[in-house]
Amino acid sequence: MKLILTYIFHVGMQMEKNMENKLDRMKVLVDLLNEAGKTYYQENREIMSNFEYDGLYDQLLELEKETGVVLSNSPSIHVGYEILSELPKVRHDIPMLSLDKTKEIPTLKDWLGKQQGLLSWKLDGLTIVLTYKEGKLFNAVTRGNGEYGEVITNNAKVFKNVPLNITYLGDMVLRGEAVIKYTDFEKINAEIEDAEAKYKNPRNLCSGSVRQLNNEITAKRRVHFFAFQLVGTAGDVEFPNSRRNQLLWLKSLGFDIVENKLVNEEELEEEVTWFYEHVTENDFPSDGLVLTYDDIVYGRSLGSTAKFPRDSIAFKWVDETRETTLNEVEWSASRTGLINPIAVFEPVELEGSTVCRASIHNISIMEALELGVGDIIEVYKANMIIPQIADNLTRSGHIEIPEVCPVCQHPAQLRQENEVKSLYCTNPDCLAKKIKSFTHFVSRDAMNMEGLSEATIEKLIAKGMIKELADLFHLKKYKEEIVTMEGFGEKSYQNLISSAEKARNTSPAKFLYSLGIQNIGLSNAKLICREFGNHFDEMREADKERLLTIPGVGEVIADSFIEFFQNKNNRIMVDDLMKEIKFEEQDIQGNNLILTGKTFVITGSVVQYASRNEVKEVIEQNGGKVTGSVTAKTDYLINNDNLSNSSKNKKAKELGIPVITEEEFVKMISL
Repeated sequence: MKLILTYIFHVGMQMEKNMENKLDRMKVLVDLLNEAGKTYYQENREIMSNFEYDGLYDQLLELEKETGVVLSNSPSIHVGYEILSELPKVRHDIPMLSLDKTKEIPTLKDWLGKQQGLLSWKLDGLTIVLTYKEGKLFNAVTRGNGEYGEVITNNAKVFKNVPLNITYLGDMVLRGEAVIKYTDFEKINAEIEDAEAKYKNPRNLCSGSVRQLNNEITAKRRVHFFAFQLVGTAGDVEFPNSRRNQLLWLKSLGFDIVENKLVNEEELEEEVTWFYEHVTENDFPSDGLVLTYDDIVYGRSLGSTAKFPRDSIAFKWVDETRETTLNEVEWSASRTGLINPIAVFEPVELEGSTVCRASIHNISIMEALELGVGDIIEVYKANMIIPQIADNLTRSGHIEIPEVCPVCQHPAQLRQENEVKSLYCTNPDCLAKKIKSFTHFVSRDAMNMEGLSEATIEKLIAKGMIKELADLFHLKKYKEEIVTMEGFGEKSYQNLISSAEKARNTSPAKFLYSLGIQNIGLSNAKLICREFGNHFDEMREADKERLLTIPGVGEVIADSFIEFFQNKNNRIMVDDLMKEIKFEEQDIQGNNLILTGKTFVITGSVVQYASRNEVKEVIEQNGGKVTGSVTAKTDYLINNDNLSNSSKNKKAKELGIPVITEEEFVKMISL
């Protein structure tokens, strides 16, 4: 009997221990998932992929089912997060719940049963609620945390395709998704020279654009709206109890609606396959499908759970995975000091392209995957774009974490924040942290070396091909390595070398600007070079007193200039660069320049010049200066619409500054 009691006691203790372990794991999962949700919804960034999030979320649901315990802050019972913005907030009349989801077509079929369903894209943007009264857009509100949303009415009025007036005069509420198309996203990013400032993906850009406090910015972002649901009813309009008919009615009012198909249980798999095959043709981001009961009355009769409506379900793509062999883990230092592990594996075909590398993000993920060289891993493309590791089938776990930075060889340090371990370089002067200076040096207004994006520069530094700026002119000796780099080939290499050779001939002003001296922009560089007759050696030895005699150069600029050229390392860097470049002959104009001492601001569109930058060049060539904002020091505002009520026009009129047209400016410099 005593043995039996002892056995029962030990079994009970083991069960209790197992319970503790499960609860501990649940707490970790809840913290990780909540942090991921917070950064996604509040900060518009991602700390883990959808694949990773879904896997952790499914683990949590299983543990909650096994233990019968649901923690008070579990994401399984909460929708969204508190809103952090200065926009006004309102409570939704009908709470906006998130959708239950599946990746299995049989689950979709079971859910649909004998009902008819409406299958449509699950757009990856920002959900918006529009309210119309008396045929006019009355207000627009974001989803927010599901209970409260942010009022963005002024911004919605400048979306590219939202009707401000409609023929239906009753009260009407509808929901839809605000998105930025891939083509527009690429155009916006192409206009941003600073690679660090480029947007990561259309969803993040859309979220920030929709929630702007200045709708002029929203208008420039080309946000589109796709309606996917009429909320409630629309007065006496008859829809023969059909969601599809509701959408077609919204379309007749002028709304763009999400693409959809009517399906039954037998057709469902074929139609899901159709959507899957066409997702890569879309010009808008989509992360799956939504299936809704077409029968409105039936759907409403089902009600909802605390988190999910029962009339709809989301279907997320089953990521295409491939098995391959891990060849090595590279360590790549970034400008923030973070040293990222990167998996390099045998090339595989995924979603129509060949991939051989994937970021592992941090040490915690690498350890969780127990990676080792030679392991058989499964890889996939998150949202069919970004290569990721799904699983490690071998789990040998013998990857060593480096003790030094791969770029500067200074000690590396492991840090842990919010349960996540990452590796950092401790050297403040690490070359990898100076990537921005390399990016500035090759930018269009500086040395204009095409083919050297920030990502490419980062790779070249990580591989030890460039250690100083002058090395950019000696990439020929690394031809074999460069042509085999991801995204490169023979043609890309030739274009890069050609651009570098072309950059050897430049102007003193562009060279001075390319050095990245604090507070010295291109216009100031031109002023300084003009003062010294483009004699660079004389210029670099200038003292503060001489610099202060130059119109437009003050204490701050002079101090920055002197400090830069007094630094021994900077002087060596400039000497090395001077061996690589040749200054083009410059037309040295006399001191009697017609616009000397005059400050201009340019706004609006131009007609007689190719761009505002060309107007700026003409002003600077004639001794003038161009700034971005109207102040008491501004002499002229150039605006072809000189009667507009723009903020710059108003400011100029308040300060008594002349507002002249482009034609008047041309006459001014022709005198």
